[in-house]
Amino acid sequence: MANYIHVPDGAPAVPKFNVTVDENDFRSGALKLMKELRPHWKPAEVKMKSFTDGITNKLIGCYVGGDMQEVVLVRIYGNKTELFVDRENEVKSFRVLQAHRCAPRLYCTFNNGLCYEFLQGTALEPEHIRSPSVFRLIARQLAKYHAIHAHNGWVPKSDLWLKMGKYFSLVPTHFEDPVQNQRLTQEVPSAACLREEMLWLQQSLSVLGSPVVLCHNDLLCKNIIYNQSAAHACTVLLCTPAPTLRRGAFALLLGPWGIGTPQCNGPKVACEDRTRPGNVKFIDYEYAGYNYQAYDIGNHFNEFAGVNEVDYSKYPGRELQLQWLRAYLEAYKEYKDQGADVTHTEVEVLYVQVNRFALASHFFWGLWALIQAQYSTIDFDFLGYAVLRFSQYFKMKPEVTALSFP
Repeated sequence: MANYIHVPDGAPAVPKFNVTVDENDFRSGALKLMKELRPHWKPAEVKMKSFTDGITNKLIGCYVGGDMQEVVLVRIYGNKTELFVDRENEVKSFRVLQAHRCAPRLYCTFNNGLCYEFLQGTALEPEHIRSPSVFRLIARQLAKYHAIHAHNGWVPKSDLWLKMGKYFSLVPTHFEDPVQNQRLTQEVPSAACLREEMLWLQQSLSVLGSPVVLCHNDLLCKNIIYNQSAAHACTVLLCTPAPTLRRGAFALLLGPWGIGTPQCNGPKVACEDRTRPGNVKFIDYEYAGYNYQAYDIGNHFNEFAGVNEVDYSKYPGRELQLQWLRAYLEAYKEYKDQGADVTHTEVEVLYVQVNRFALASHFFWGLWALIQAQYSTIDFDFLGYAVLRFSQYFKMKPEVTALSFP
């Protein structure tokens, strides 16, 4: 059994530069990186744009000229994120996914971050991922991730419970700020309660028979980049609200529109099936690794609620889920050379597994948010987000545990 990522033989080497970039004064450090990566760029002509919709890291776009056709992204790791993000594993995941044409090119790493290729497209919003034309693309791309074979036939093992246990050990027991501390004691479940629930999750979910596959593990809307081939269709898909926060810091938007996409003159409407298919790519591999198939899907379904203004009434209903899961299974079996016939029973089994594993997703990100509330320098109510995730966990628990397999 193996729960670590193996980079395929022949994968391009990734240089590491002894450069540290100050998140508050990033230009000098970023210029040192550009000297290595883009030596033909004149330092005085390099423009930089800081993007603010990530809630884990800081992201800088470096470019020359006015059209931003060639952008090098510089991601600076957030404060103390090494406590809960395995950076070596992240780079390995990046390289594996790149080898399977599922990720942009990774240019280099440096002391406190990495540089990589910019992907053309638009980071999606919750209203977009409900569209059948889009969610089928997402389901198919996720199936492609999950079908990537482990090295030399290894049987992969999930590291979910190991990570969850580590996160639990890092959860703060108090805050210096008295208001924060009062919220912690009054609104967040006690450590004893959390420990009991964590044990219950492991005992209940690990026996559901969900395959362990290579997972993204953080498939929120902003980590899905949609590239629409027909520019006129942007009136449906690309006229989105201003960028919102997300856990990672990979996707880019300039104002309401994606870089490289025309400004829309049409109405700002939710996406409909008037568009051509286009394609989607996933970004942000900080949490990627071997995990239960149903966790990755359940985590994505939880993200239908959004991050900034969380609304769990947007959690996908049974009919939408069944359509999504059938599209996923058809693609997964195709990628695994198992044919494309999907039975009603297979869809129903996955439906139960996914909704139960959605509980683990709420619990995982609740713990994560408590740690971030202690250490992050980013302006976001992490403690409030933790309260939301744990509240939804306890609300959802009796509903999904009542589901029965066909």
